[in-house]
Amino acid sequence: MCGRTSCHLPKEVLARACAYRDRQGRQRLPEWRDPDRYCPSYNKSPRSSSPVLLSRLHLEKDADSSERIIAPMRWGLVPYWFREADLSKLQINTSNCRSDTIMEKRSFKVPLVKGRRCVVLADGFYEWQRRQATNHRQPYFIYFPQIKTEKAEQVGAVASPEDWEKVWDNWRPLTMAGIFDCWEPPEGGSCLYSYSIITVDSCKVMTDIHNRMPAILDGEEAVSKWLDFGEVPAQEALKLIHPTENIAFHPVSSMVNRSWNNTPECLLPLHLLTGKELKASASSQKMLQWLATKSPKKEEPKTPQKAESDVPQWSSQFLQKSPQTPKRGSAGLLERWLKRGQEEEPAAKRPHAQ
Repeated sequence: MCGRTSCHLPKEVLARACAYRDRQGRQRLPEWRDPDRYCPSYNKSPRSSSPVLLSRLHLEKDADSSERIIAPMRWGLVPYWFREADLSKLQINTSNCRSDTIMEKRSFKVPLVKGRRCVVLADGFYEWQRRQATNHRQPYFIYFPQIKTEKAEQVGAVASPEDWEKVWDNWRPLTMAGIFDCWEPPEGGSCLYSYSIITVDSCKVMTDIHNRMPAILDGEEAVSKWLDFGEVPAQEALKLIHPTENIAFHPVSSMVNRSWNNTPECLLPLHLLTGKELKASASSQKMLQWLATKSPKKEEPKTPQKAESDVPQWSSQFLQKSPQTPKRGSAGLLERWLKRGQEEEPAAKRPHAQ
């Protein structure tokens, strides 16, 4: 399942991270709709608003279905048949949609048949591992493996899509398959767009954490086919829905358990808050560098830098044995740690199950 995500990039940066080519091969950036409704957060929960990609054809008649829009939508699909004005009276949980029953429940089947497919954008998602013989659950942050490149510091505002090499060369957002619907309030008013994340059985490297995971669309071709309902029918698109092994993860603090906690420490590898040192990986270094440079709000460190610390290789061998809570005064730890010199390393490997 997927019950918590992070998506903290500013809207202009997020658009550059979602650069694509349309059907004619032209380099494009998706266009924002209702950008003021987007609220970046390190800790998004159901019923909040999150950015999704969808085909322009959903919003503009006669548009090219390969062109893309980014729009904030409510997480938790409100079915077209719901007739109460108060959304709290919706008694079913629609934040996730199981792939094996999607064609059996009308709340999901009807939007899918209508081509209402979207891609939910996130830095990554959180999942909780339940410990045997205890009530404790250890949270993990799960995301695409990242490759450290020399051009990462060159990213900035681009004047046009023709400046393609400078459009985006930083953190790769997680792209999750979703379906959306448009609900009209019974008393009238603006249409509410909402979505559900499709889930599948967990891949091998995640089975020790949870038995379900989001349906991740790995690569531009998969994203393009899922969004282009004008050219790709539902049955063909459903072939894209399956587990992927191309993920990385690390344990994080239990502070993410509370949805009102919205700080970089939610994503911080657990050992950085507890003082434990493990071997560094390029993927982890890039994640932390990205957090410091792309955060909407970032303060300069006011304390002396500490000696260089290491970050774990993300693998199932790092499934934590004991929980730790963050120490007081951890604010700014992420930024201070990232100021330390980092050596170039090979690309992070995929996690391997033991």
